[in-house]
Amino acid sequence: MKVLPKTLLLLAGIVWFIAGGNVTWIGIQSYAGYLNILHLLGSSLVFIFFLWMFSKIVQKHSLRIQGYTSKQPFYFFFDRSSFIMMAFMMSMGIILRVFHLVSFEFIAVFYTGLGLALCLAGLQFMLHFYTQLNRRVL
Repeated sequence: MKVLPKTLLLLAGIVWFIAGGNVTWIGIQSYAGYLNILHLLGSSLVFIFFLWMFSKIVQKHSLRIQGYTSKQPFYFFFDRSSFIMMAFMMSMGIILRVFHLVSFEFIAVFYTGLGLALCLAGLQFMLHFYTQLNRRVL
């Protein structure tokens, strides 16, 4: 199924926001018994780092998507390397949790910051979509 380029921005936003929400939820659930100022500071630092990284990725993909002049397959909201990176990150996250390779404390701090950064990146994609939606064609 092919969609308009601006729709790819919306799809990217939805995917990133849902993924971020799921990761954040795992992090928040893991915070039981570990909630303190130091851990919140750690989550904040993780959030700032990943927001910086994801903002660059959002900009890169938004420019690529906005360069399309015709409908594209719906999965073109990512390029090949981004799908590979997403699969790697998901696999590592699952392996770390299933095999208990990291503590709940680490999961709480890291996943909360990472998930919130993913959510905000999703909102950035949606903002790009909204900007394209309201753009006048002369």
